[in-house]
Amino acid sequence: MAAPKKVCVVGSGNWGSAIAKIVGANAAKYDTFDTTVNMWVFEETVNGRKLTEIINTDHENVKYLPGHKLPPNVFITRVCETIKDHIKKDAVGMSLIKGVDEGPEGLKLISEVIRVKLGITMTVLMGANIANEVAEEKFCETTIGCKDKVNGPILKELMQTTNFRVTVVEESDVVEICGALKNIVAVGAGFCDGLGFGDNTKAAVIRLGLMEMIAFARVFCTDCPVSPSTFLESCGIADLITTCYGGRNRKIGEAFAKTGKTIVELEKELLNGQKLQGPATASEVNNILKHKNMVDKFPLFNAVHQICFNGHPVTEFISCLQNHPEHM
Repeated sequence: MAAPKKVCVVGSGNWGSAIAKIVGANAAKYDTFDTTVNMWVFEETVNGRKLTEIINTDHENVKYLPGHKLPPNVFITRVCETIKDHIKKDAVGMSLIKGVDEGPEGLKLISEVIRVKLGITMTVLMGANIANEVAEEKFCETTIGCKDKVNGPILKELMQTTNFRVTVVEESDVVEICGALKNIVAVGAGFCDGLGFGDNTKAAVIRLGLMEMIAFARVFCTDCPVSPSTFLESCGIADLITTCYGGRNRKIGEAFAKTGKTIVELEKELLNGQKLQGPATASEVNNILKHKNMVDKFPLFNAVHQICFNGHPVTEFISCLQNHPEHM
C-alpha cells in the first residue's frame, strides 16, 4: 500500500482557513492522506498571543476566520522566506488564487509562476466560493483544473464534502483564466449599478462578459482546446454571477460610477489600500490584445480598461454593450 500523502496549506487568510477546515477533516477521514496537515502562516500577534499559538491551541483562526473551528489535526508551521527547499520535486501543488501576474508578454497565470519557482506539477481550484460561506458549510460547487488524470481523483477526494461539491476538468488553464477574467466583468457590473441601470442590463453585461471570457481563453490558451462546457462549471458562469452581484470589484465599480473618484482613491477608502484585481487584469488583457491587434473584438474588456485608466467617461459604458457583436 502506498504511503499516505502529506498535505500542506500555504496561507492563512479567510480562504486559506476555510479550505484548511475541509482539507483537515478529509485528511483525518481518508487513508489516502497523512492525518497531520501542516499550515504555513505569516506570524502575527493577536491580543498579545502569537497567531500560530492560537491556531495550534484553540484550533481557530481568530483573525481571518473567527467563529470557525479548524480540525485539531491542522497544525501551523511558521512561514519561511521561501518554501522551495522544503517541497519534494514530485509534489503536486494546487493554486486557489484568483488573479494573474504580470509577465514580459503580459498575462501570466499564478499557477505557472508557482510551477516555475517551485518546479512542481500544478493544478488549480476555482469556483463560486465565498470563504465565509464555505466555512459555514453552506452548499456550493467548485472546479478543479487538473491535466493529469491520475491526480484528479486524489485531489477530488481531498477537497470534496457533502456541501462542497467538486468537479474535475482537464482544462486547468481555462479554469484559472475564468477566475481572473470574471473580475473585469464584475467591474462593469458595478458600473451598471452605479449608473442606475437595472437587472436586465446587468444580465446583458454578464452574458456579453462571458462571451468575451470564452473568446479570450481561445486567444490565450493556444496549446489546448477550449470547450464551452468548462465555462458552464462553477469556475465559469457560477463564479461570474456571484462576483457580479457581490464582491469588491463590483463594489468599487459602483462607487467609481457614483463618486467620480479614481480607482486608487477608492482602493484606499474602501479596501484599506488593497489592490483590486479587476482593473489590473483589464490592463494586462488590454496589453495582450494590443499585441495581437484584437482590442476592438473585446469591447467590454476594453471599455473597463479605458474607463479605469484613460479617463473614458463611465457614462458611455453602456454604448460598448449596444455596439457589441452578436457573435464572437
